[in-house]
Amino acid sequence: MISGKNILIGITGGIAAYKSAHLVREYIKAGANVKCIQTPASSDFITPLTLSTLSKNEVFSEFTTNEDNPRWNDHVSLGLWADIFIIAPATANTLSKMSNGQCDNLLMATYLSAKCPVYIAPAMDLDMYIHPTTTENLHKLRSFGNSIILPESGELASGLVGLGRMAEPENIFKFIENDVLSKLPLTHHKLLITAGPTYESIDPVRFIGNRSSGKMGVELALNFANKGAKVNLVLGPSSIQVKHSNITVHRVESASEMYTQAMTYFNDSTIAIAAAAVADYTPTVVSEMKIKKEEGTPTFELKKTKDILAEMGLQRTKQFIVGFALETHNEVENAQLKLERKNLNMIVLNSLNDKGAGFQTDTNKITILTKSNKKLSFELKSKQDVAEDIVNTILTEIND
Repeated sequence: MISGKNILIGITGGIAAYKSAHLVREYIKAGANVKCIQTPASSDFITPLTLSTLSKNEVFSEFTTNEDNPRWNDHVSLGLWADIFIIAPATANTLSKMSNGQCDNLLMATYLSAKCPVYIAPAMDLDMYIHPTTTENLHKLRSFGNSIILPESGELASGLVGLGRMAEPENIFKFIENDVLSKLPLTHHKLLITAGPTYESIDPVRFIGNRSSGKMGVELALNFANKGAKVNLVLGPSSIQVKHSNITVHRVESASEMYTQAMTYFNDSTIAIAAAAVADYTPTVVSEMKIKKEEGTPTFELKKTKDILAEMGLQRTKQFIVGFALETHNEVENAQLKLERKNLNMIVLNSLNDKGAGFQTDTNKITILTKSNKKLSFELKSKQDVAEDIVNTILTEIND
């Protein structure tokens, strides 16, 4: 959810500024890109060197840097760079400036330029926090569309005990993650996606397989996960590593293993996508020892594997089911037959006659056929962009 996001953290001049180091670390561990802006007063509480080391980026404080060779720190570019802007700690002074548009430092200029969601974590003494002016400023900031992460109760720097402590970094992280999740279009959806090839063993060394890399299925899983869905990704032998808080990867090798895992998670899914290139046949007997060349040319008897997609179609209740068809001739006709025969809502057609489509490529060219008799053709695109087209088509079909 946070991995790959650009997180801008603003630090103001309060004792709670020391916690910003932990907050930076939370986002770095989550795979985010982090940049920090400090007000000049905040450097009395935490050094730019600490924040720079943890964030792996330059820390910004003034509009210009380097007296010998002045360089402009563009607050507009910083605001546009951020996917999420967090101001933590936000002192009473900063809250007043933000609510009234006072722009006297780089942090305030960036806040007024930001287009992304802004989260504010107040930190101050108890009496300051409950003062009517602070209450009014927080009300105004909420009305501007900012999210306030309420302070926690505890011992304060003054020695008083009560509300005013900045929320702990892990609580700020969780608050923002939950807030982002709640606003995504697929938060309440559970998905099953199969991807990659299967390997059907002949002996301990050799197997029957195919050239599928699993890229298309993985891109679909990532796209759905980024839109808030929880994804069970059943992934055949593939070198692709998948890391996302909304994706649970189930590694399998054979068609039988893929069938078992897929059917385990199918009933609990709202959307099921069979993007894997599952072997149609598997050897009836697997040699326990490596077959030697000296033994002559072996003969293998094959049996059909279980049809995962057909079984989904038979067992469906509420699921929206999507299949894939890789064809070499009579492409549309064959895909249409598969759509009907396997009781699918939608099928994605790939043709090996299209250059740049199919296995082991970073691009794909697809045609989508739906149960509602739509036929949508797309140009050659990256598999990431193709995933977006497929997901958007599914969302349109579901919402129609």
